[in-house]
Amino acid sequence: MRIVLLSRSGTLYSTRRLSEAARRRGHDVRLLDPVECELVMTGGAVEVFHRGRKVGPVDAVIPRIAQSVANYGLAVVEHFGLRGVVLVNDSSAIAQARNKLRCLQALAARGIEVPATVMARDATQIRQLVGRVGGVPVLVKLLQANGRTGVMVCESLQSLGAALETVLGLGQNFIVQQYVDRRGGRDLRALVVGDRVVAAVRRRPRPGRLARTLGRGARLAEAVLTREQAALAVESARVVGLLVAAVDMVEAGGKTRVFEVNASPGLESLEKATGRDLASPIILLAEQEVASRSGARVRRADGGRG
Repeated sequence: MRIVLLSRSGTLYSTRRLSEAARRRGHDVRLLDPVECELVMTGGAVEVFHRGRKVGPVDAVIPRIAQSVANYGLAVVEHFGLRGVVLVNDSSAIAQARNKLRCLQALAARGIEVPATVMARDATQIRQLVGRVGGVPVLVKLLQANGRTGVMVCESLQSLGAALETVLGLGQNFIVQQYVDRRGGRDLRALVVGDRVVAAVRRRPRPGRLARTLGRGARLAEAVLTREQAALAVESARVVGLLVAAVDMVEAGGKTRVFEVNASPGLESLEKATGRDLASPIILLAEQEVASRSGARVRRADGGRG
């Protein structure tokens, strides 16, 4: 099978692990930097060139698109999709996952528990905003035009007022979100591949810190999800449209809420915490998707139902 990894660098941990896993299974792997791709449309045909050379037949593309090149990178993913290539996460699903507000809207519309969230352009009624999400502490998420999301934890009305003043000064939209109390609960990340959870970890912030993000020193340990939590993670990825996703959840107060669904989950911290090979399941999924599509074509050619 001919696999393209769309990534800025082959030295990145996740890209390297996916490449190793694919080659170990006998596949031809090519790394393409999305910003070095040219997209050509002529006479009803679409082609991809890389560094001036036409990219030949490809069976599957695994996108690892950085936020810094999101718009161009997603256009490259879409172009491969127009050529009929199997995409292990298509451009529309990646875009929805990266728009945190739309992602929450989609999840809530399907009845999936999400933290109480308010989007507003007027910060003058701070107490009202805070009241609608259950009081301080709260998360303030800056919804930037480039798709990035800045996150601040505000533990008082005063700190919230200062944060919103800064956000509005930048001319950006924001959401105020409930900060779920983790005491007695669990902060979880589940890696979903296809229709199953292949790994799960529990995240523990440093003592005295409210921050929950991996990049701020949280410690990870392997976790066992309940059957309901695993099903929730798989359903959340499905609602967003992702074949591969990291689903962030918090278990507290007798409920499990979904905070985020991530389209390009990093494998390094998850592999180190679980001791598992998490690249191979993604390659196996690509194989299955290609085989399924090929089988459907064969059945149609034979007059079958496919």
